[in-house]
Amino acid sequence: MKFLSTRETGEKWGLSKRRVAVLCAEGRIPDVQKTGNTWLIPENARKPSDARIKSEKYIGEITGIDGYTDNVNEILRVPFDFCRPSVLIETETLECTDKSGKHNHLLVIKIPQSPELHANQQDDVYYRMGDKSQKLSFDDRLRLMYSKGSRYYEDEPVADSSIKDIDMDFVASYCRNIGYAKSPEKYIRQNKSYIVTKSGREEMSGAAILLFGKDPQQYFQRARIRFIRYDGTEAKVGAEMNVVKDKVFTGRILDMVEKTLAFVRDQIKEHTYLGKEGKFVTTPEFPEFVWKEIIINAATHRDYSIKGTDIQVKMFDDRIVVESPGNLPGIVRLNNMRQVHFSRNPKIAAFLHEYDYVQEFGEGVDRMYKEMEKAGLPAPEYKDVAFMLHATIRNGINVVDNVADSVVDNVADNHAAVIKLSATEQEILEHLQNSPTLSAKELAALLHKTPRTIQRNMTALKEKGLLRREGSDRKGKWILLK
Repeated sequence: MKFLSTRETGEKWGLSKRRVAVLCAEGRIPDVQKTGNTWLIPENARKPSDARIKSEKYIGEITGIDGYTDNVNEILRVPFDFCRPSVLIETETLECTDKSGKHNHLLVIKIPQSPELHANQQDDVYYRMGDKSQKLSFDDRLRLMYSKGSRYYEDEPVADSSIKDIDMDFVASYCRNIGYAKSPEKYIRQNKSYIVTKSGREEMSGAAILLFGKDPQQYFQRARIRFIRYDGTEAKVGAEMNVVKDKVFTGRILDMVEKTLAFVRDQIKEHTYLGKEGKFVTTPEFPEFVWKEIIINAATHRDYSIKGTDIQVKMFDDRIVVESPGNLPGIVRLNNMRQVHFSRNPKIAAFLHEYDYVQEFGEGVDRMYKEMEKAGLPAPEYKDVAFMLHATIRNGINVVDNVADSVVDNVADNHAAVIKLSATEQEILEHLQNSPTLSAKELAALLHKTPRTIQRNMTALKEKGLLRREGSDRKGKWILLK
């Protein structure tokens, strides 16, 4: 029989030589021999199970499944016999050493994420919370069904609503947009289950009210978008409150989206600087596609069954944060959202797609990451906070070296910096680029400004390292520095 040292055995089993020696001393490895202080282990010895594992994650001993065929078959039937609907599972058999040190096998059962809501034979639904299972109440169960997409809240009837709550003029304009030739009322009655019959009475679905209603907030009071602009990089309260703008947008979903986007566009700063080719370049602090997408996504995919809060767009000096009611829907997770796509409100998403707001499925989130990378800005950030999804984009206000072609030659440490120009400064540089001998008086006439204003702006350009005078006041010229 060939023997191995504790070091060789440890390398074979993935253990330290000290641990192998302890196993030998405890009699856990059969047929070992000891010479002086050295343990010798048979080459064909099997690695014993680790009896030290007693945590909540690993409790008990490894018995193995060999010889327990009937028990294994009973276990494999549980997902089909005791779950409604059946749970799809994946199985794998692994080799192991059981508690007796004998060769055996383990059955590994994997349960992939499911879009279904599964109940037991008593029609109870449980939700895994850490190492415990919690029985869900009816409301929690319904909310999980909406989240998984096995039921859509936008299809639920809105109590006490009727077709009189629908703005038929708006429906008519939508029908023209999609090329629907019949009457607006026929569209509502014949398409997408916008009318739900309940107890013999016609009621409108949530999607119908939110998309076509005369006053959606009559039934969904917090179905709105609130914009808050803070002065600084953090939200303060009390005597230090730093809110400088607070505006709420209501109406149908399309109205809210359009009004919000138009308002936020005016809040986005633009940086103008001299590019590498001597031409002025204007760059917004956030790529337009990205800031629009996080707002549109919130309006499209928020959980409208959560009625206690609204969508909030919070703008700080260095970032925009959009807080939307509802966790990530379906099987979408933080680590797969660029590849996995799921719509909580498919009718709302399809409607906004007709107006070119919602991109083709799967395009939006991935493109956001690419656009931010292209602009040299940090990647979008997502996190679940209680029942709210937070999406954050940063403008790189402290990462100025990511902006190309904005370098000033006289920056002491040769670090890239964005040069912000006023409209007047930009106009002065444009004129001097074509006519470098222009005087301040001539520039004032061309720009319809006072000579004093021109002098002040030219002094600012000199201080920014973009302009210097060469020669005398009468015969000299202006030199643009890049």
